[in-house]
Amino acid sequence: MAANSSPQPQFMTNTANKNLSNQPLIDDIEYDQIVVPDKKSWKNIFSYVGPGFLVCIAYIDPGNFQTDLQAGAQYKYGLLWIILLASFAALVIQSLAANLGVVTGKHLAEHCRKEYPKVPNFILWIIAEIAIVACDIPEVIGTAFALNMLFRIPIWCGVLITGLSTLGLLLLQQYGVRKLEFLIAFLVLTIAVCFFVELGYAKPESSEVLHGLFVPQLKGSGATKLAIPLLGAIVMPHNLFLHSALVLSRKIPRSVNGIRDACRYYLIESGLALMVAFLINISVISVSGAVCNSSTMTADDREKCEDLDLNKASFLLQNVLGNWSSKLFAIALLASGQSSTITGTYAGQYVMQGFLDLRLKPWIRNFLTRSLAIVPSLIVSLIGGSAGAGDLIIIASMILSFELPFALIPLLKFTSSKTKMGSHVNPVAVSAATWVIGTLIMGINIYYLAEKLVTSLKDSHLGKAVKVLCGILGTLCLLVYLCSILYLAIRKNKESTHLLALTGQKVYKFLNQTIYLERTFLRMQLPQQRTTN
Repeated sequence: MAANSSPQPQFMTNTANKNLSNQPLIDDIEYDQIVVPDKKSWKNIFSYVGPGFLVCIAYIDPGNFQTDLQAGAQYKYGLLWIILLASFAALVIQSLAANLGVVTGKHLAEHCRKEYPKVPNFILWIIAEIAIVACDIPEVIGTAFALNMLFRIPIWCGVLITGLSTLGLLLLQQYGVRKLEFLIAFLVLTIAVCFFVELGYAKPESSEVLHGLFVPQLKGSGATKLAIPLLGAIVMPHNLFLHSALVLSRKIPRSVNGIRDACRYYLIESGLALMVAFLINISVISVSGAVCNSSTMTADDREKCEDLDLNKASFLLQNVLGNWSSKLFAIALLASGQSSTITGTYAGQYVMQGFLDLRLKPWIRNFLTRSLAIVPSLIVSLIGGSAGAGDLIIIASMILSFELPFALIPLLKFTSSKTKMGSHVNPVAVSAATWVIGTLIMGINIYYLAEKLVTSLKDSHLGKAVKVLCGILGTLCLLVYLCSILYLAIRKNKESTHLLALTGQKVYKFLNQTIYLERTFLRMQLPQQRTTN
């Protein structure tokens, strides 16, 4: 480990000047780095393993479990294809976030601060903070449900305990990033083992599971409504900020080949981590679909499946598969909630530091984020109980889906910019695929918003004048949403060239000009200072 201290690391491309190619642009960063050996070896991949597993936790957090359970209970295996599509999209998008950090030495939030004017940058920061709070709410409620299942602690007490537990976990930071990565990997493995065991006893029909994976279908507006939180719970906006910052914990060789190898290894590592997350999500939906469509279910159990949440799932598994099944589910949920709070806190730190250039102590930042998440969770759990808390998770997942374009579009614009990425700019095929994925997600969001507005006004008992007023306000909000997305998509990037964006003769010319200016400056005669007695 090499301990340095500065804003962010940056790396220099390989040039014709061998003496300058290994000099860092900024020599000190604000956290310890894991040094990657400057040699050609497949063993280097182990130096890169870690950030992908920290990121993949967001794909198997309590919000995912909630939406997965409802998808399986209501549509059996019919929505599995959304998980497949979202996981593929997540791999492509997360690899772009990692590439942005590796190539430029700055994470996504920092690029937004440099790129956008003050007002748009401030609005993007507010949206990113709302996304982190929306991500925190399922984690808080999920951990509270897990404590209730294991120790019979009331939901509202579990919400309060969850806020304190994260502070203890953050103490792991003093032991270094590697120890934290091992802990998260262990928790991911725990979640996977629990659900794979559940899957083995639920025994879903493999042919039906494969049909649901590869045959897209959306049966009615209810399926569309559920598809949005499924997408929102998979591709999360705060994860893009997090991944682009976590890759900076590695001190890679400062050369073209070193940067290219880092991008390749991070892609492999992210693929392995997201594959585990994909299998876990498939297992949750398959278990829920098999249990809720079992021929041995009682009428009471079928009623629970109609509005399944994390708390009801415990009792349902206990009745159908046995008491041990409920305990396994609770352990997996507890591991998911606690690990997700760590990564959420890290994302919050990077977002605040990047957008505002403001650094807070981790416990202060965590306290603020926890408070914003705990207050609505506590109010809802006291008033609405476990059912209200479950609905709040779905709402939070939908918010994440609606906010995704405000992190995704800047990422696509930056990684497609030659002036920022140089020779590592996105290939045309990758750019086209990511824009198609982003457009699809935004299209589903806009379709659902428009449909929800029309059906809500149509079924309401309000007067005509009130309906017209609400319709106008709703349409204006939708137009503002569309215009904001178009602004980010159409606006041209600044013409600011990183040294990394220069390659070949451009770098050589740039360095020669710099050396020439230095020598000219040193040969200048400076005026003598006059001294007086």
